Amino acid sequence: MQDNKITSYINGVLDNMPTDWINLTTHRLDIYEEELAKVQFLEQFESLFKKNDFSVTSLEQLPTAYDYIRLGHPLSSVLEWAIASLHNIKAESIISFSSKTTPILAILRTNLLAGKKTQIVYQDVIPDFFKADTIRKIYGYTFDLKKIKSREEIKSFDGSTILISDQDNICNFNLTENIDFYVNLHTNLGSVLIINGLKNADYISDIQHVRRRETIAMTPADSLIALKILLNRSFTNNSGDFETNKTIVLDTVRKVTNTNVNALVGSSGLSVQYAIMMGLIHDAIENHKGKAIKIIIPPNCYGGTNDQARRVAACNDNIEILDLPVDGGRNMVQSIDTVLNTVANEDAVPYIIAEIPTNPRVEVPDLLALKEVLTKERRTTSGEIAIPPVFILDQTFCPNVHFLGEENILSSVKAIAYVSGSKFPSGGKCTAGYCVANDKSAALMEKIELHLKLCDNEATEYQMKILAEQLPSMNQRISDAYKNTREFVSFIEEELPKAKINFVSEALANEGFTPSVFSLDLPTKGSNDEEKETYKRALNLKLINLMITEIPNESKFCVSYGQLKGCYWTIPATSTQGTTKEGDKDYIVRVSLSANLDLALHKKVFLDFVKNID
Repeated sequence: MQDNKITSYINGVLDNMPTDWINLTTHRLDIYEEELAKVQFLEQFESLFKKNDFSVTSLEQLPTAYDYIRLGHPLSSVLEWAIASLHNIKAESIISFSSKTTPILAILRTNLLAGKKTQIVYQDVIPDFFKADTIRKIYGYTFDLKKIKSREEIKSFDGSTILISDQDNICNFNLTENIDFYVNLHTNLGSVLIINGLKNADYISDIQHVRRRETIAMTPADSLIALKILLNRSFTNNSGDFETNKTIVLDTVRKVTNTNVNALVGSSGLSVQYAIMMGLIHDAIENHKGKAIKIIIPPNCYGGTNDQARRVAACNDNIEILDLPVDGGRNMVQSIDTVLNTVANEDAVPYIIAEIPTNPRVEVPDLLALKEVLTKERRTTSGEIAIPPVFILDQTFCPNVHFLGEENILSSVKAIAYVSGSKFPSGGKCTAGYCVANDKSAALMEKIELHLKLCDNEATEYQMKILAEQLPSMNQRISDAYKNTREFVSFIEEELPKAKINFVSEALANEGFTPSVFSLDLPTKGSNDEEKETYKRALNLKLINLMITEIPNESKFCVSYGQLKGCYWTIPATSTQGTTKEGDKDYIVRVSLSANLDLALHKKVFLDFVKNID
């Protein structure tokens, strides 16, 4: 009876769900409480279930679920809740993934750090993408693989037992005590993990964090299909011709980036970045045996990048994170020179991750000087030539700038560039991102591709379709959005001259750096630093709340950039820098404009704000 009530309710939800449940890739911070992100949506959803209320209005009023598409979203949350309810277990024990490998890697990571044994059992064949030798050698994970004829063979084990099952009905589980983790795989949709029993509850947070940083949740489109499979409803695949779409994407990226090497397209920017990291580590282990690996990264850069790099280092005693001050008056070139000299003295392998322009201060280094410092020959203390760095460039803010082509500034540097796909490449319609390499780094792409596939983090068919539709118009959208942003920045400079604005100069724009994001350091007052900071933080929120209240159809309190319409506002310290050390956070307003918005209205509301500053 209860099962019928659950399935009937989910049917009603699918018939009435808000369009944003499929289309939105970024959370609205005005209805998002981070400390409640993993429970608030489902608590209120369950309340609606008890009232059998699945009206569009009620569903639209639910708070933001999880954090972006990566950690989870409404449809992945509903899928997990439905499976949990039908099996009479807690929803937090079920975690869906777009990847088929990552839930296994997440468990192995936790057990590595805890010094706990793992056995992976399967009945048919181990999936082709699960490269056991590579996982042991490069990731450092330890485990036993065991093929069984029936589940009755699974006995008590001093450690964790993972059961892998490949099946059409990804939502079907048969739980027993001797299995700690069930991973159901589906060829096209990804996987669903059940963390079985109270004794394994401590794994939940760790596994959710892996999903947040190294892959994504099952996508909205695929979660919808999984729910329809659960309900025995028919569904259609709206992904189009994958190979045709992939060809369009790769050809477009080649033109946009002025590169010759085929791009790699992943399920998200962080999925791509993780493949880059593990691919380069793989290369270092093979070609620089025994040498320490140094990941050099700005301490205040995007929190996901920072956190992921530190998580990689935590799994390998031979990897160390070195800070690279690049922003807010610190000179990127000087910082790189200093840290590379240190790494050369240690005869270590240097990998540099940096954003150009920087985030959130939107600064661009002297590119000629950057090229010189990256190509400078250094010596170890024994006099040998030091290992040259690989420069990993996050160019999400300006994906149209040519860095890696034969005649471009970083052509002579071992360099790889990547872009978050939820920004300009898709216009905010999906999370899939891509990376490219210059000719000098072409050989590294083989290892990066290996790990992108091993982690099963390639873009989904539907994501590739969206990129094929959106990428061809990207450069025009970048140009039009920049014009709006430059006009808005000039207006603010005139009306609020005491504010400090971080944006590219006209000279940099003429060189091709045309971002549509700027940061705003509002004027403040007080008798001491603490009072000034408190006043400014309150003023930040006052501005954002005014904009989203007065222009609700266009201005959003969101973490986004490169969207197709509207204007997005955020405070980096409390959003994109969520896991950054407190002293490195930026409590300023970051604003991003699109090519399609009512700029006159935004000016008017901002002027109202200026007039009402205390």
